[in-house]
Amino acid sequence: MDAEKFWNNAAEKYAKSSIGNETVYREKLDATQKYFNAESVVLELGCGTGTTSIHHAPLVKHILATDISNSMLDIGRSRAKEAGIGNVSFQQATVENFESDPSSFDVVLVLNILHLIDDLDTAVKKASKLLKPGGFLVTSTPCLGDVLFNYYRILIPLLRLLGKAPPVHYVKRSELERSFADAGLEIDFQRPPAKGEAAFIVVKKPI
Repeated sequence: MDAEKFWNNAAEKYAKSSIGNETVYREKLDATQKYFNAESVVLELGCGTGTTSIHHAPLVKHILATDISNSMLDIGRSRAKEAGIGNVSFQQATVENFESDPSSFDVVLVLNILHLIDDLDTAVKKASKLLKPGGFLVTSTPCLGDVLFNYYRILIPLLRLLGKAPPVHYVKRSELERSFADAGLEIDFQRPPAKGEAAFIVVKKPI
């Protein structure tokens, strides 16, 4: 099953699922919003059902929320309309095929998606290219490659055979940080690494 079909099939269930750790999620929202202002133009790659973009929308000028799944995006559009949010637009795109002029965005969000992309380095370099000089990339990435007893390596292939998991890559935090450095991005903020928690890192594109 390809990724688009998987996420289309998963959209309704995903929309009804609860956030794993509400406190940590709120802390990450707060940390991200320190990089916004009323004139910020934001891109979210892999927005899912739009929850995070809708949270951030009142603080910025505009958010372009993209996802591989039209079913996810339809839910996001409905949620934005219900919330009276008019400055979030939704577009079907993958990280690989998304196109925009270079230096178009003040902030790029790549949340819970980099471990699902085949070519991490190319994705990070593309996100960097889309950032304005002085702009920020915000990521929250599960670093499954750092898990010592990694039952995911057994579980995920089995789930994929059943059509219950997308392709997943076992990214290490060190690989993530190296990829940022190779793209010329500088770490501005990171939450201290915690067992079982995704790596939350904000990097800056130098002016």
